[in-house]
Amino acid sequence: MREYGKLFINGEWIAPTGGGTIDVISPASEEVIGRVPEASAEDVDKAIAAARTAFDEGPWPHMSGAERADCMARVTAALGARTQEIGELVSNEMGTPISISTMVQASMPIMFFNYYVDLARSYEFEEIRKGMMGSSLVAKEGVGVVGAIVPWNYPLYLTMAKLGPAFAAGCTVVLKPASEAPLNAHVLAECIEEAGLPPGVFNMVPGAGRVVGNQLVEDPRVDKISFTGSTEAGRAIMSKCGEQIKRVTLELGGKSACILLDDAPLDMAIPTAAQAAMLNSGQTCIAQTRLLAPRSTYDDVVARMTETVSQMKVGEPLDPTTTLGPLVSGRQRDIVEGYVNAGQEEGAKITTGGGRPSGFAKGYYVEPTVFAGVDNKMRIAQEEIFGPVLSVIPYDTVDEAVAIANDSIYGLSGGVWAGDPEKGLDVAKRIRTGTMSVNTMGMNLAAPFGGYKQSGIGRELGPEGILPYIEFKSIALPGGFTPAGK
Repeated sequence: MREYGKLFINGEWIAPTGGGTIDVISPASEEVIGRVPEASAEDVDKAIAAARTAFDEGPWPHMSGAERADCMARVTAALGARTQEIGELVSNEMGTPISISTMVQASMPIMFFNYYVDLARSYEFEEIRKGMMGSSLVAKEGVGVVGAIVPWNYPLYLTMAKLGPAFAAGCTVVLKPASEAPLNAHVLAECIEEAGLPPGVFNMVPGAGRVVGNQLVEDPRVDKISFTGSTEAGRAIMSKCGEQIKRVTLELGGKSACILLDDAPLDMAIPTAAQAAMLNSGQTCIAQTRLLAPRSTYDDVVARMTETVSQMKVGEPLDPTTTLGPLVSGRQRDIVEGYVNAGQEEGAKITTGGGRPSGFAKGYYVEPTVFAGVDNKMRIAQEEIFGPVLSVIPYDTVDEAVAIANDSIYGLSGGVWAGDPEKGLDVAKRIRTGTMSVNTMGMNLAAPFGGYKQSGIGRELGPEGILPYIEFKSIALPGGFTPAGK
């Protein structure tokens, strides 16, 4: 069991003012595997004050991009030395199979951060811009104190996607890790301490429920909120930020569609589409959980997908042969099972899965499930389930497929499979969603990530990812004057 008794605030580990703790429950064994302190309102106040002072009076925002990059590079070096440990830790915390966790939960966060290490070195934080009536110095300054609120499904991955651009821009951060998976954030804090970042640049305050998050959102000393989570919570956060005109970026839910065109290479498309739907037991915001198939090949697609999904191994997270681990909690399993029941009540047919796998006395396991005969108006096709449930939906024409894919309150991700990639690209361009793939799956760290519609506001990753953490200042210059060094 891994137990922490202190909070990381203002560059040091300090005792919490309250006596509350958060138990970390293994979703595989249902046993307590860790414990962290629960931050009180006073603790959060200290963290915000530390971040405020570090931004207003500390050296961090006044360093050059290259100087901040040097500090950031020491963080990734410390994390890199603990990759295997972090992968196993997150697998134990929230159930990702170790075969996936070592890369996605441990290595990719370092890749994200390193992207912004490089960007901080090359980014033009000041530029002279000439105009018809003279020149201006355009300065790109950090937005200030950032409240970063992250979920449990990809905890370190999503944390680093926020810290990277925030640190590169010169912001200071108060992190609220997910209560289901806070242990990896403590390892991160240890690495930041080892890297020697200035006091107050990074602060961490775990909390259960929304108490800590609400305090970050409501405190006027916090200049920006960066939130990843449910659309429901994002809506509430955006409303509170709107009252203060507080900067906010939101990466929210999804109900993404994967479209198989009539010439799709099914031998490649089906196994990849299955992965795109079931990754992390479906607990992925970009999961492509609606599979759209031509009516002419619908039965064949259903049969192939059913066979593929039925072969996926559900097992313990640390078993290297496991494809799908448990869901994060009993509550999440109840939600998923509720949707499975709803799909059957609405007339969809389960072709594989639908229950709890045999052989597990404990653990929040659910069988990977495929529904056929799904109408896009059904709840299982419209609402984010956040579990291993795939709906296969028939269509007659490409125009109808596009309409079905776009008939959603969400717009986060999606995919198209076609024999002719050019044809697939044409369809991908018609889908109202922030990220798409053609004949593949995956993410490009150099490309912006985010959603249309109720999937969020703003973008993470790529050079665009730094913009939400930047304020632009234009300083008109007198004629004939050029600032030193320009």
